[in-house]
Amino acid sequence: MDQSTRRLTVAQALVRFLSAQYTERDGVRHRLIAGTWGIFGHGNVAGIGQALLEAGEQAMPFHQGRNEQAMVHAAVGYARQSGRLSAQAVTTSIGPGATNLVTGAALATINRLPVLLLPGDYFATRAADPLLQQLEHPVEADLSVNDTLRPVSRYFDRITRPEALVPSALAAMRVLADPAETGAVTLALPQDVQPEAYDWPEEFFAERVWRVRRPAPDPVELAEAARAIRGAERPLIVAGGGVHHSEAETALRELVDATGIPVASTQAGKGSLRHDHPADLGGIGHTGTAVSDDLARTADLVIGVGTRYTDFTTASTTLFRNPGVRFVNLNITAFDAHKLAARPLVADARAGLETLAEALAGHRVDAAYEAEYRLGKERWEQVVADAFRADDENAVPTQTQVLGALDAVVGDADVVINAAGSLPGDLHKLWRARSPRQYHLEYGYSCMGYEIPAGIGVQQAAPGTPVWSLVGDGTYLMMPTEIVTAVQESLPVNLVLIQNHGYASIGGLSQSVGGERFGTAYRYRAADGTFSGAPLPVDLAANAASLGMDVIRAKTVRELRDALAAARASDRPTCVYVETDPAPSAPPAQAWWDVPVAEVASREAAVDARTTYDGQAAERRRHL
Repeated sequence: MDQSTRRLTVAQALVRFLSAQYTERDGVRHRLIAGTWGIFGHGNVAGIGQALLEAGEQAMPFHQGRNEQAMVHAAVGYARQSGRLSAQAVTTSIGPGATNLVTGAALATINRLPVLLLPGDYFATRAADPLLQQLEHPVEADLSVNDTLRPVSRYFDRITRPEALVPSALAAMRVLADPAETGAVTLALPQDVQPEAYDWPEEFFAERVWRVRRPAPDPVELAEAARAIRGAERPLIVAGGGVHHSEAETALRELVDATGIPVASTQAGKGSLRHDHPADLGGIGHTGTAVSDDLARTADLVIGVGTRYTDFTTASTTLFRNPGVRFVNLNITAFDAHKLAARPLVADARAGLETLAEALAGHRVDAAYEAEYRLGKERWEQVVADAFRADDENAVPTQTQVLGALDAVVGDADVVINAAGSLPGDLHKLWRARSPRQYHLEYGYSCMGYEIPAGIGVQQAAPGTPVWSLVGDGTYLMMPTEIVTAVQESLPVNLVLIQNHGYASIGGLSQSVGGERFGTAYRYRAADGTFSGAPLPVDLAANAASLGMDVIRAKTVRELRDALAAARASDRPTCVYVETDPAPSAPPAQAWWDVPVAEVASREAAVDARTTYDGQAAERRRHL
């Protein structure tokens, strides 16, 4: 055993340790921490900042961000594009820099995507107390604002002594590399501990490989799942993000080709099958397609693969209506595999699908069932074509025509990124996913402001890949800051900026639940005090240009298509700005979403909405 030591600061030791960590899956090695994002202040500039400078770009690439939350979003985009096999770190000062991490950390953990957070913290020695930006608590002296990161982190530790870093850093890497445990990992680093020197064992800096396992199913669980599938007359696969994380797309397609079982996808799972595969039915749930939701209502067996079964996916527990419906859930986490009282199949998605295909050899669904769902798919494809089509090329485009124009321009490898607003529903219903990584929707947290920084992360993970960040005006105003980063790094992220003067998605929801679109429009105040005056004279295109982007304004469908083609051909960050026709153009929701309505109200809209709500809520059920 090597007994030699090296004297370094805590921050220097951590950076050196991180530079030697790798993941390995299927014999392919990846750097676990591929780079570090940072904004420096008094809580990290002399610690982690100095350590990154001393280490150099080869040991630990550094990325300069403009907003701490956005840096986490960029790291999440990177991790997802990397298949969760490679991640990035984010360092901040103490105080507001640290608390700005919370939203991004929640997004990472909810979506099961790895990111390492390194916020500064108060003096461990209390030499300076209270410190600038310190939160004082009268009865908990060891409490800091970083404790807000505990509930949104999969692992949290505060390093109050140098030697504590060794076990904590190892535990942090284990969680980041574990597909069943991964999410945000936080190592809070007191300001005085970061620059403190210590004699570190050389073994701590040795190259270390964290193998990402592919656990196979338990034989008994596998036999029960196969028996259930063989006995089902109307089985339906629900493909979730775990299919992509496991790179199980080929295994899924081979199972479907052999058995004829149709596939509906969650937001995270869309693209598990190519859109033109005869068994791909598109999205499922509140934002799903008619064919997926119709089959879900009559399915006698639902086979979840890598899905968490969120509220939208299950249409608030009203979607799966067959009285005898049962569930088989293939998931790497037992927590998710047991949802909806399912027969669990706890395993890696690819390993599970491959063994399940073997167990189902010779089995195929009835030909009449195949003919039924293929006919439903054809009908929905016509709905998509109608939504995308523009009969007048010189007209102002609708939002779905914007998607149609983009659909005509992108290639198979392009990545389309979105997270919030009305676009996720339109995309889930209508987008024709051509490859496993093309459809990049963050819908676990549906966080406004995710799209632009995530586009940067995707570009970093897949250089040369055309990336499209789709945002409405509401989302853009939340977080346009990382445009500056894209310009600084010469990353040709394409921004499609849709101006519809407010929160279109929540406006529509507000109207449907009796809220009368209150507080959802970006307009001047009218004489009655409401925000119902003229649209605000905000020029978001000029704003994007002022941050360094090339901007192309498009007023018609024809101009839009030309603008998108020009953006795709450009090697600079480019914004395509378009104002859309506000009239609804997407197909209506095919299933219900439970948003409770006022039980008592004086306004007619709310009273009517409650009547509708009570009727829908009566259809909810528990799957036991």
